[in-house]
Amino acid sequence: MNKNRIAIFASGTGSNAVNLIRNFKQNESMDVAFVLSNKSTAQVLVSSKELGIKTYSYSNEEVSDGQFLLDLCSSENIDWVVLAGYLRKIPNDFTLGYANKIINLHPSLLPKFGGKGMYGSHVHKAVIEAKEIRSGITVHLVNEEFDKGEILAQFTCPLSSLDTVESLAYKIHQLEQAYLPIVVETTIKQRS
Repeated sequence: MNKNRIAIFASGTGSNAVNLIRNFKQNESMDVAFVLSNKSTAQVLVSSKELGIKTYSYSNEEVSDGQFLLDLCSSENIDWVVLAGYLRKIPNDFTLGYANKIINLHPSLLPKFGGKGMYGSHVHKAVIEAKEIRSGITVHLVNEEFDKGEILAQFTCPLSSLDTVESLAYKIHQLEQAYLPIVVETTIKQRS
């Protein structure tokens, strides 16, 4: 059986990228080919190398060039791309080239609290200020609009008036670690 080759794009510490790498290390149907970051100092690059994964670091200008990303992924025979804490908008020509093959993790229950500027603590702060009674994560396909692609799965957690940005971030992180690998694997197996 041919393995699906996955590229992971991440911008920061990369805990979700590392979780995916570890989950797919001995997987019979998936192989993490490389991790790409738009930040040369991102911890995800160090962690990925330590786990034996090839890494790439490119400037914001380079990763804004869809053809550049298409050429890179083509040269690595990439089947699927997973965005795990990647803080750049995906260029439209790359999105079209990998139509329905780019999976994103978002730290809210879309369509609420999505769109430009809605990432990390910005999302958690908005959720708390809106006095939501629950939050969660959304795993979705990427299209040309920020956070508007087909929703693959959502997982929720309750909120109370005592929650802070930090406590909500912790709850969201727990959901991400538990469910992202499952949704990625299920989606790829079903759609490949």
